[in-house]
Amino acid sequence: HYYLVTTKLFRDRLLVVREGDATLSADPIISYEYGADRGDATAYADTNRFFFSTRGFLVRGDLGPKVSFYTMFHENQGRVPQYLFRQVRESEVLPGQGRVKLQDGNKLDYGWSQGVLSYSPAAWLNMQAGHGKHFVGHGYRSVLLSDNAINSPFLKFSLLSPNKRWQYTWWYTKLMHGVSRTDRLPVGASSENLFSWMRAVFHHLSVDLGPLQLGLFEANLFRSISDRVNPLNALALNPVMGLGTALSGFDGETNCLVGADARLRITDKVYAYGQFATDGPGRHAWQAGARAFDVGLRGLHLQAEYSTATPFMYMGQKRLQAYMHAGQAMANPLGTAYGELVGIAEMNRGRWTLRAQMNLATWQRDPADSLNLGTDLDKPDIGSPTEGEAITRAMTFIDASLQWLINPNTNARLVGGIMRRDLPGAADAVQSSYWYIGLRTLLFNRYYDL
Repeated sequence: HYYLVTTKLFRDRLLVVREGDATLSADPIISYEYGADRGDATAYADTNRFFFSTRGFLVRGDLGPKVSFYTMFHENQGRVPQYLFRQVRESEVLPGQGRVKLQDGNKLDYGWSQGVLSYSPAAWLNMQAGHGKHFVGHGYRSVLLSDNAINSPFLKFSLLSPNKRWQYTWWYTKLMHGVSRTDRLPVGASSENLFSWMRAVFHHLSVDLGPLQLGLFEANLFRSISDRVNPLNALALNPVMGLGTALSGFDGETNCLVGADARLRITDKVYAYGQFATDGPGRHAWQAGARAFDVGLRGLHLQAEYSTATPFMYMGQKRLQAYMHAGQAMANPLGTAYGELVGIAEMNRGRWTLRAQMNLATWQRDPADSLNLGTDLDKPDIGSPTEGEAITRAMTFIDASLQWLINPNTNARLVGGIMRRDLPGAADAVQSSYWYIGLRTLLFNRYYDL
């Protein structure tokens, strides 16, 4: 029953070119969303109506059996609920997406691009160069490395054993602590001085033991800026897992994080997973969760997980070496000193999806800038907390939506739903009851549940 227009709209890619063993495809990225928050009239004073508009493109290609690439760019404008706008105004970044310019007081304007060039000279070796994100783990969150922060440049290598039972991956990248005015280098007279940056190298070893998958992880973040650009530390080019942490330790100038992750297949439709991470004595984070498919009904999928981190976890001895990039945590969006329970239920029927998510989270924060209780990634790890008592917040976040899949190649969906964010005892400006309808091209995760 497919015709030319409906085939392109509901099934195929917009443009596909094949020539020999080379293939090129292109798709538009179009998203429009409209919503309202009845409780935000006083916060914004002029409106409680919000919108989002995205226009862009996605191009993918295979140049023979060994080389492939993709590139994506989109431009965005919109207004977001007050709790999210306050976070954007503080960090100058929309979570996980891009550095924001403010227009007309509260209108966000930002662009976002990413791309990867991949080369596999042999079945056991893959090399990638690009600008994007990485995620380590099997859950909704990760205490090792998540896709919460914005894109960064990287050079990545992967080795695969002949029996495909183990894979070793390492990649080099360049990170920025933040993108606000206080994070710029104090040199020159330009208003666009470079942001303070640091080199980083990540290692991950994954072993498939049948029903059990085990992984080891290491991250080394190097102090690259002091009063000048520091000489290159040779360990920033090290491909061997564990060597950097063994030589630098947890109390040196290099911020080292190590951890492990596991996934256990209980049945063909149920698995459990977990993670553990530490960056020094008394600092750790862990996660435990489970996911089940076709629970009682075909198409009903359930997931539940709990994550927690101690105070001072992910903080660096130097403020600019925290485990974050461009003002965003590289693990859980809550940063440090938190506990979070996430539950997700999805019901799929053909192109229809009914999705519900609930987050129950608590976190601690310093009551004053002069105090350091190990609750803020934007402060240094001073070893032990100063005198004082942290403020504890509890949040309930609910997001329920009905979605209809338009095209699986771009994951374009018609979406309608309602979101509730509740923080007892907090100001009205950080509460939200937001309903929305729209067209979304869901090519990446959006973390607004923070």
